[in-house]
Amino acid sequence: MRISEVIRRKGAAVVTIRPDATVADLLAQLDEHHIGALVVSEDGGHSVSGIVTERDVVRELHHRGPAVLQVQVAEVMTVEVQTCLPEDHLEDLARRMTDLRIRHLPVVVDGELKAIVSIGDIVKNRIDELQAERDHLVDYVRR
Repeated sequence: MRISEVIRRKGAAVVTIRPDATVADLLAQLDEHHIGALVVSEDGGHSVSGIVTERDVVRELHHRGPAVLQVQVAEVMTVEVQTCLPEDHLEDLARRMTDLRIRHLPVVVDGELKAIVSIGDIVKNRIDELQAERDHLVDYVRR
């Protein structure tokens, strides 16, 4: 299965944040949308300047204490963002995400942000595939 199928099922909406927003703003968006990462975008969603996760905030909280809430997202985000393409295979990305210990991959086509997939999206699709195979086999055996 390809990432394009995952996007078709879950939708292509991506929540972004500007690099000059504060970490407090970031946390409010994470909470509001019940998500663990935001793509950082200078232009509000077309380009990828970085990615910022709950993990990034926790690490900075350890180093800076509560003052981190007033820091700009640009100071805590990951700049070297791993991305993927819609035609990438699910299995390849699952391995890559596991090897790199990352949980979110923006989907970028020709430099433009199109969607985001999480390790949870990939696991859900794999479970759905296994369930469909199981159902098919059970149906086959019962005939």
